[in-house]
Amino acid sequence: MPKAERRITADDIVALDRYGAERKARRQETVALKQRRRMAVGPYVTIHFECFETMLAQVQEMLYIEKGGAAQLVEELAAYNPMIPQGRELTATVMFEIVDAVRRDRILSRLGGVEDTIALNVGGSSVRAVSEDDVERTKADGKTSSVHFLHFPMDEAAAAAFKDPAVQAVIAFGHPDYAHMAEIPAVVRSSLIGDLA
Repeated sequence: MPKAERRITADDIVALDRYGAERKARRQETVALKQRRRMAVGPYVTIHFECFETMLAQVQEMLYIEKGGAAQLVEELAAYNPMIPQGRELTATVMFEIVDAVRRDRILSRLGGVEDTIALNVGGSSVRAVSEDDVERTKADGKTSSVHFLHFPMDEAAAAAFKDPAVQAVIAFGHPDYAHMAEIPAVVRSSLIGDLA
């Protein structure tokens, strides 16, 4: 029998008054969790690996800030539930972080299609990133977005290799104007193994 998908529901949401009272402590916990699920690749990219807890924190925070009630909850769940890993996959928010707006625009205009060149290389497997299909991230003029939402769907062999700390795991960008790679740090990898349950 297939495992039920893990999704945030209304039952997971804390009442806004309670959340407000606990907000500082909850945000500190989320920051600590996210630090263990983040890595840099090249000079501009930070990858944030997502999970149920990071997405729940995001939904809860959006509801607290915007106070849109039940109607907003439906929208937030539709936006963030797809980024919760479902078994043999990792999910990630990829951010090009370039402070200067002019420089950012110039660099992103040369990186059209970069999202199609990203892979997780583990053992003998190359797991190509699959973009979340909410919106097209590269515009017709060739400029890419500064934020991308990706899935890394693994087969059984790749998932087993990822769980083995003796096997190298690397995130690689293959775009000619952003050909960078980085090994996933041990602390990050350790945090991600639970996503592959």
